[in-house]
Amino acid sequence: MSLYEDLPSEFLIQFYCEVKKMIAKGLVSKNMYYELGLIIAAASRRGILLDKPMDFELYIVHELLMELSK
Repeated sequence: MSLYEDLPSEFLIQFYCEVKKMIAKGLVSKNMYYELGLIIAAASRRGILLDKPMDFELYIVHELLMELSK
């Protein structure tokens, strides 16, 4: 379980959008894809579907992909 599980849904979605913007602008490293994956997983457990970036699988580990598929 991650910290994102405890955040309110609205804040989680806003944070997701901000992380995606920062990645797109190159303001943060590609390691933020891992954090993005944790956010997507937490939202998915609540029934909230968030898009994954096209190159998402290039930057995250297999274990996180398995977590997202649950």
